[in-house]
Amino acid sequence: MTNIEFMTVDVFTRSHFAGNPLAVIPDARELAPALMQRVAREFNYSETTFVLPPDDPAHTARVRIFTPLEEIPFAGHPNVGTAYMLGRIGTAFGRRVGPRIVFEEVAGLVEVVLIYEGATLTGAQFDAPHRLHLGDEIVADLICECASLARGDVRLGVHRPIMASVGLTFAIAELTSVEALGRAQPNAAAFAAADARHPSPDTRFSLFLYAHVADDPLRLRARLLAPLTDLHEDPATGSAAAALGALLSGLPGSADGTRRIAVEQGIGIGRPSTMEVTTVTRHGTVERVSISGMCAPVMRGTIEL
Repeated sequence: MTNIEFMTVDVFTRSHFAGNPLAVIPDARELAPALMQRVAREFNYSETTFVLPPDDPAHTARVRIFTPLEEIPFAGHPNVGTAYMLGRIGTAFGRRVGPRIVFEEVAGLVEVVLIYEGATLTGAQFDAPHRLHLGDEIVADLICECASLARGDVRLGVHRPIMASVGLTFAIAELTSVEALGRAQPNAAAFAAADARHPSPDTRFSLFLYAHVADDPLRLRARLLAPLTDLHEDPATGSAAAALGALLSGLPGSADGTRRIAVEQGIGIGRPSTMEVTTVTRHGTVERVSISGMCAPVMRGTIEL
């Protein structure tokens, strides 16, 4: 029998049983990819990460990210949570883990900085591996069908609903109010039609809806609807929040400089989460987008194989 160590952590929160739960396998050298998928299915979290030695010794680790259904190239809370847990352990494959971490992922290199409050490790911040890539615009009627909303609930004045990615692709649409956001309900048949009409290169069609809180341009509330996966609704989606931040900071007329946006998610499903998106824009181009969040460790144990 082989015992494989695992840890779980709630990400984008300071509290247990909030935020987005993540399972981390800190040493996955004995697991074949097919077994990784089965382990991820067993945890049934939105993602599980499997940490391996890096291909390049200059980097910290190679990280594979699995949903219960498939491997994906990149995701937000897995990077924050995995870096945080390796920082708590203090070593990875016999080497000390310092405050700056570099992960090798399918989407590319992901740079992470651990966050400390005094001497206490509290979270992490990572840079998205890609600059913003915009895909198809999506007609508002299709967004309404997917989210079971009325035409007047979708706001079009700032940007049209659009496919966007900084490492993982999402459909992003703005709603007119937080109240409309709370009413959204996924229509699986409409999502299947949208998936056929706007195929993503890396995952099934999922919809990231957001609205401003109290008309504050720097405070947003969001929901991620994904009925074509086992997830259905995600408590916190850092990769989507990063794409949204880059989209808003890169709009025509946006000022150059550093912008910080707070994105709240998971409110309606009892797992409140807060993500901070930081963008750096120069000459109208978003050159950097990063996501930061706090973490709360929850469980440790072994998988008996």
